[in-house]
Amino acid sequence: MKAGEGAVTAGGRINDLPRTVLEMKLRERNQTLAEFVEDAERFARRFGEPGTLSVRHLQRLISGRKPDGSTVGRPRPATARLLERMLGLGIGELLSAPDAVRGSTEDPDAELRQRLSAARRVNADVLTLFHSQLSSVRRLDRELGASTAHEEVATKIRQIARLRSHSLTSDARGRLAALLAEFGTLAGWQRLDMGSVHDSWQFYEQAKAAARESGDKAFEVHCLAEQAFVLIDVGETGSAVDLLCAAERQARHLAGRLLRAWLAAAHGEALAADGQRSASLLAFDRAAALLPTDVSAADGPYVVLDPVHLARWRGHALARIGEPEAVSVLSTALSCLDPTFTRAEAALRVDLATAFVAMGEYEEGRAHAARARALAVEIGSVRQQRRIAQLIASGRED
Repeated sequence: MKAGEGAVTAGGRINDLPRTVLEMKLRERNQTLAEFVEDAERFARRFGEPGTLSVRHLQRLISGRKPDGSTVGRPRPATARLLERMLGLGIGELLSAPDAVRGSTEDPDAELRQRLSAARRVNADVLTLFHSQLSSVRRLDRELGASTAHEEVATKIRQIARLRSHSLTSDARGRLAALLAEFGTLAGWQRLDMGSVHDSWQFYEQAKAAARESGDKAFEVHCLAEQAFVLIDVGETGSAVDLLCAAERQARHLAGRLLRAWLAAAHGEALAADGQRSASLLAFDRAAALLPTDVSAADGPYVVLDPVHLARWRGHALARIGEPEAVSVLSTALSCLDPTFTRAEAALRVDLATAFVAMGEYEEGRAHAARARALAVEIGSVRQQRRIAQLIASGRED
């Protein structure tokens, strides 16, 4: 094979210039063809996609050619949809040459007209599709971790931001802005979990800007509150307390009970991190009083809070302030936790390890720490791995 034709090494990695956008995307993911096929199989199982992909088929698609040298045709619709959902681009663009994509931007007038035309096609069905994708990637994130799901979230943010910036109607811009705020807060939380506080902060800044344009103050308050967790992680606990106190006040007359309960719990966590025991417990009491019976029908920003997750949060705060009650609260929460919340389980077990060690129950503490470490490594949670390392370094496991 000639140089520059995108040969595949014995290990399955791609060399030289990419022949298609699909090949370029695989390089960006730094995956072998076999690794990408395995990811595709997991993605298809997770989200009920019927599409299938083999290494041989993928080789043909990225090269754009069949073994006889003829141009490869489009894959069957199910496979095309699988690739589109994974990579965030249409199948036509994925199979095109990178030079063709770059060439399409050489005429700025034509590019602007194309983007304006795409933005005009945003309707209720398109928005529903984006929300469906957001729900799917949230599930992927909570089960497999940010290291698996973040790239898809970042791609969607770029797509939606481009549509919003070229949308000419206030209604469409507002709806896209709210969607962008939701994707942005997810990306911010993912980057925090991946150990990049700077990137996390920037995603939250972008989410807040989008939330302001949405016209719904509840989205703005939610973005502001989530950003407070970055402050907690860098030791700015007093600032986090102030931020969440302000968020609670703002939400009092503009948000539903579920978001207000979530804000009170977040405030309680910040207060615990800041060493304010009594105020923290009062905040969690407030959250419990606000939590509605039916948490499934809430409108507005997406938050995960029910009696189990509220107990998990309260247990985290109790463990932080050294309350013996933490063990029973956290153990009950663990027994009731939905097993698909992998990252939540890892965090909960770190809290349990902390609480058991504080009580002198070192064997129990080590068992939960070991399980938490295994889960954190499995999903790539740098944040939880750091918490475990800090627990060990403190000498409280000895």
